[in-house]
Amino acid sequence: MVMKYLADILTLSRLILSIILIVLSFVGSPAENAFIIFLTAELTDTFDGTCARKWPFPKDKTPKYRKYAAQFDIVSDVLLAAGQVLFCTLQVNWIVGLIVIIYYTFVCGSLELVLYGKLFGHPDNCTKNSLTKRNFPLAKKIVLARRYLYTICLGMVNAFILFATSWPTPIKIGLFAFGCSIFVFIWFFLRQRRKNVSRDAVDIEKQLTDSATNKRKQKRS
Repeated sequence: MVMKYLADILTLSRLILSIILIVLSFVGSPAENAFIIFLTAELTDTFDGTCARKWPFPKDKTPKYRKYAAQFDIVSDVLLAAGQVLFCTLQVNWIVGLIVIIYYTFVCGSLELVLYGKLFGHPDNCTKNSLTKRNFPLAKKIVLARRYLYTICLGMVNAFILFATSWPTPIKIGLFAFGCSIFVFIWFFLRQRRKNVSRDAVDIEKQLTDSATNKRKQKRS
């Protein structure tokens, strides 16, 4: 029974760690603390989805708060990225931090509005005039490109924080190499996400086709 709540516990942990990281950005904590907190939070992000699929709630016993699970997960991710970039900007390298902030705020924000018609949208929760509804294949390509760039930005900021620590150089290099291997893993993981998005495209296109067919039937009747 407890395992069914594990995904929610991991997501909540990421939210708490994100808030701690934001606080550390303003109080001037050592880079070691920020790096460890971010790494731990990223691990929760890696496994919460897997736990949710492996130990799902029965449909008739799903807690009411699970209705907002997707939004809760997105907010946690956004706060974590914000905390990492804030720490880099205020404590490590403000130029790198500013570049990433501009990318996150303007580029990602604009893409959200175009893709979903709203901020923090999703393929199954977007407006009828969004690019996802009008041209899903193109929207899918943009989403994947944005994910790659987002991952690169996270890795770049985390690398600056890592090399700002007081750890010995061999440890820094080793952790950097480990991070690069994680990036390769994420690249293959995103290939799987691309297949998932493709399946979403089939579902959405079927919904659009059914909707258009129903409208034609209504006009004829």
